[in-house]
Amino acid sequence: MEKTDKIYVAGHRGLVGSAIVRSLKRSGYENIIGRSHKEMDLCEQAEVRKFFEEERPDIVVLAAAKVGGINANNTAPAEFAYSNMQIQCNVIECCHQYKVKKLLFLGSTCIYPRMAPQPIPEDALLTGPLEVTNEAYAIAKIAGLEMCKFYKRQYGDNFISCMPTNLYGPHDNYELQGSHVLPAMIRKFHEAKINNAATVELWGTGSPLREFLYVDDMADACVFLLENYDGEQHVNIGTGKEVTIKQLAEMIKKTVGYEGDIVWNSDMPDGTPRKLTDVSKLHGLGFMHKVELEEGIQLAYDWFKENIDSARK
Repeated sequence: MEKTDKIYVAGHRGLVGSAIVRSLKRSGYENIIGRSHKEMDLCEQAEVRKFFEEERPDIVVLAAAKVGGINANNTAPAEFAYSNMQIQCNVIECCHQYKVKKLLFLGSTCIYPRMAPQPIPEDALLTGPLEVTNEAYAIAKIAGLEMCKFYKRQYGDNFISCMPTNLYGPHDNYELQGSHVLPAMIRKFHEAKINNAATVELWGTGSPLREFLYVDDMADACVFLLENYDGEQHVNIGTGKEVTIKQLAEMIKKTVGYEGDIVWNSDMPDGTPRKLTDVSKLHGLGFMHKVELEEGIQLAYDWFKENIDSARK
């Protein structure tokens, strides 16, 4: 990559994309472009082709996707599959047709089998059944990852992929029906504190183990891979550390300062029992995360409070 390269970040206003834009700027890349959903619908092939024809980006980061938590995935699986495959097909094909120098495709660790070996190595992909609560999203992301491999094999395109673990931080989605577990807990505990609620109800048993990565660490890893990695195999991005959902809840409760009780609704699904990434490949390339979970939760909560009126809620 050159500092003068024109870099298109698809999804530049979201949790992931905005962090990647921040990281690129910190690294000295200033020629960064993006388009909001109103300006360009990535599901519309003609609009995407027009954009590539006019802008001719040198580097593309595909961070745009339809995302959500267990409830959203359970209730709208067709939408998650269709929208994500449309976005991926349109952008990846245009990257090929307009000869971009490099594409970074972002997947998610939910693409791995439900009962994958722990920690999950990159080669666990497609070795077993998926978690049913996010199967549609996972299948779409697997399709995008494999497309990048196929374009590299057939055409020699420099398309690489990475698999971030559970992310959180500035510009996250705090809408309770569609958000992921960590931001949903931040909002629930904050509102319970403000309203002096005696209890907060959380889904499941609290027993599943999860890994969480502060989004700016993820973004720095993405820029690192753009600068240093050209391999065909995708790369896990995570911390290699895990906590139970119950431990996470207690950490967020403490950070927010909520003094009531937590009630676990065991009638609701837990999701995958454990999901820890093997990050030895990333570490071997020379990258390590910096922000530990307790510090990251405080940073995320501070952002939420400062942006409570405009946060996605």
